[in-house]
Amino acid sequence: MTMSHPDAKPIPEAKPSLTGMTRAEIADALRGLGLPEREIRMRVSQLWHWVYFRGARDFGEMLNVSKALRQTLAERFELRLPEIVEEQLSVDGTRKWLLRLAPVDALDKGAEVECVYIPESDRGTLCVSSQVGCTLNCSFCHTGTQKLVRNLTTAEIVGQLLVARQRLGDFPDRERPDDGGLVPSGEGVRAISNIVFMGMGEPLYNIDNVMAAIDVMADGDGLSLSKRRITVSTSGVVPQIERLGAECGPALAISLHSVRDALRNELVPLNRKYPIAELLQACRDYPGASNARRITFEYVMLKGVNDSPAEARELVRLLKGVPAKINLIPFNPWPGAPYECSDWETIERFSDIVFNAGYASPVRTPRGRDILAACGQLKSETEKLRARARLAAQ
Repeated sequence: MTMSHPDAKPIPEAKPSLTGMTRAEIADALRGLGLPEREIRMRVSQLWHWVYFRGARDFGEMLNVSKALRQTLAERFELRLPEIVEEQLSVDGTRKWLLRLAPVDALDKGAEVECVYIPESDRGTLCVSSQVGCTLNCSFCHTGTQKLVRNLTTAEIVGQLLVARQRLGDFPDRERPDDGGLVPSGEGVRAISNIVFMGMGEPLYNIDNVMAAIDVMADGDGLSLSKRRITVSTSGVVPQIERLGAECGPALAISLHSVRDALRNELVPLNRKYPIAELLQACRDYPGASNARRITFEYVMLKGVNDSPAEARELVRLLKGVPAKINLIPFNPWPGAPYECSDWETIERFSDIVFNAGYASPVRTPRGRDILAACGQLKSETEKLRARARLAAQ
């Protein structure tokens, strides 16, 4: 039997953090302080403005909140964000952050996720994670080789955006970083204009928290990102696709990668449960899909595996009737990967067939390869968590 040392001090329980909370959660937190109901809505609006519009890091900044309430809030709550454990800056300006989340219990040292920022001259895209690890085991994806630890909470998903905006000076009166990295700038230009759920995990296996996080990100009085600029990428969790469109309405991306069930079963094992025909029917039925709001189909180019002209023609046939654009992704190598990237001439020939059939078929320029930040390369050290901590987290 293990005995506690008489001088050992219990780990103090962390105070709840307001950052990442939804409006309803902030309202409940204020009710817990005993605020009268008639005051709740006004106070929620005030806190929302400071946390999500101004990026406040201290309750003392909230000057239109009474001093007494600020003191009470500071005693009972925190404005906590995930901790940046490591930042890597690619030669092309891409940034990758390894973020440590707050522990969920005494045995948890804090799970870790990766988050990637991809800047261009006129826009900036943040690639966020929805799970710690992944269950899908897609054979071409480094992230998929990491076991699932747990789903991220709404606050942990939103926290990735808040950390990135803090680091990039993307709140009012904050300075852009001066470290040589590319960050879009200019009057009214935001460092982060787009969000893609293409980091670690399958978003539709965590759909409730993902949709709640999108609602926080898109709230016009706070982070104010257009849902047209928020894209959720799924490997094909068919039963949740309609719900995502009907209840939330972000842009949809499908991680397709093959036109044949036999090959897709190998590349994306989820296909055994939801084969290509079912997946494409769900896409045809996706609420809000139109020529103005096309569904993106992601297709990683694997040398000698899925890159023939015949497969390009079959892809065109399969997508008939779906408002679609096709992202061709040169395979991003990782240590021990069983595939190679298609030759450039092969990718161009594939792209031409798709383009000549009337589909936009951009070839995605690999970004952040030198820091393993490109598509399919993310993998944190969280898998080293003890099995006991994993079970407790779940």
